[in-house]
Amino acid sequence: MKKLLYLKDHELKQYIEKIFTGYRETVTDAKTVLDKYSIGVAHNKVIHLISLYEGITISELLKKLKVTKQSLNRVLKDLIKLNAINYQKDENDTRIKHVYLTEEGIKLFNEIFSIQKKRLYRAFLNSDSNEVVSFDNVLKKIINEKF
Repeated sequence: MKKLLYLKDHELKQYIEKIFTGYRETVTDAKTVLDKYSIGVAHNKVIHLISLYEGITISELLKKLKVTKQSLNRVLKDLIKLNAINYQKDENDTRIKHVYLTEEGIKLFNEIFSIQKKRLYRAFLNSDSNEVVSFDNVLKKIINEKF
């Protein structure tokens, strides 16, 4: 592992705090919409992933979210009650369910996303292209780092 002599522990702690705070602020931006539908951050994560990976399987959702089946099922049941998602069985293996956003689900996602993207858009707009590319590269490395 390459030594990062210029980064001290207190600086790394500050970066971690910024990651926490950035996440908190982005989630808080969507709170008014989530409250309107009586759902929470877990629902937001699931809706976001389904919007990104249309037809994602339950198994893939579990892997991406790193939650228990019980936790995911609770969220999915809530989203079904809101008519935000539906399932389709796999053509080859009927045990596998694919999850899709309904028209209501797409509307809900767009309400949440339109609020959240404003913060990111303003941050990127006030950054030069090298900062944006570097930020993306560093985030990918944080996400993919294995211990």
